[in-house]
Amino acid sequence: MSPSNLPIFREALAWRQAGRAVAIACVVETWGSAPRPPGSRLVVDVDGNFSGSVSGGCVEAEVISAALEVMQTGAPRLLEFGVADETAWRAGLSCGGRVKVYVERVGAMQARFLETLTNECAARRACVLVTDIDSGEQRLVRADEAASDPLQDLIEAGLRQGRSAVIQHAGRRLFFDVQAPAVQLFVIGATDIAQTLAVAAGLANFEVIVIDPRTAFATPERFPKTPIAAEWPEIALPRLGLDSYTAVAVLAHEPRIDDPALAAALRAKCFYIGALGSKITHARRLERMRAAGFSEAEIAQIHSPIGLAIGAANPAEIGIAVVAEIIAALRKGSGAVEKAA
Repeated sequence: MSPSNLPIFREALAWRQAGRAVAIACVVETWGSAPRPPGSRLVVDVDGNFSGSVSGGCVEAEVISAALEVMQTGAPRLLEFGVADETAWRAGLSCGGRVKVYVERVGAMQARFLETLTNECAARRACVLVTDIDSGEQRLVRADEAASDPLQDLIEAGLRQGRSAVIQHAGRRLFFDVQAPAVQLFVIGATDIAQTLAVAAGLANFEVIVIDPRTAFATPERFPKTPIAAEWPEIALPRLGLDSYTAVAVLAHEPRIDDPALAAALRAKCFYIGALGSKITHARRLERMRAAGFSEAEIAQIHSPIGLAIGAANPAEIGIAVVAEIIAALRKGSGAVEKAA
């Protein structure tokens, strides 16, 4: 999910509750240099006030004009801007980028969807809004409903990757608008690797917290822009909450700190679990995890050695390699991640 969507949902609902006509635009497809990904939104009221973005300013004026028309007609529209379009050229999409934007009026049904999306997003629960682009038919599927949905495989794939996209299915164009929680990364161990890891993960829009009971390491001076929990993982993690959109990077190199974090991450089925250490260290770690009752399938989820195999040779490079591996696990699935040497 785009981090900006939750306030946009709330804005749309507030404007509608205030009695204003409202339309919402959503990027459904992009090619080339389009500046906003599918799922990006712009909400417009009857007076032309707007919030959000579908192109970073490139085609907003045209989309707002279309939104005002949709408010009057009630009929959704699919807009396309591309290099061959003079409007898009004037708006700045002249270097090979194209974008399709779906615009619809926020009626009673759409408002109910927005309310549900707002509540699910606020509670860190994923869901998918499925829109038939040609007919305008919509339905909302929560993550816990996916297993019983006729489009189970497609919906679960979208939820797993956290990406919105147009899916061609049975001759229909369906836009899967995936609303997934922001990725949170818990870094266990306020080490020198963690310093780079926290900065790089922040640039990737991860919500990062560093956890380490050793107060000499977990200091604001060492992590000036990153929240710190100077606590033992077994105390901090239950309070902070782990879920399937959480990554855990274990860097303390101290079993008393590392092992409780690994156990909590395995039980919560976090999408990424990585641990620093040599092959010998990791073998001993796995023995402790087996003794704690974890199966071979469960402990196989631990990425160690940690980080993608980019030849990282110092703490800063290792931190970057870990972020790359987390992104690969998020977007491709853990099985597609090449292990570090």
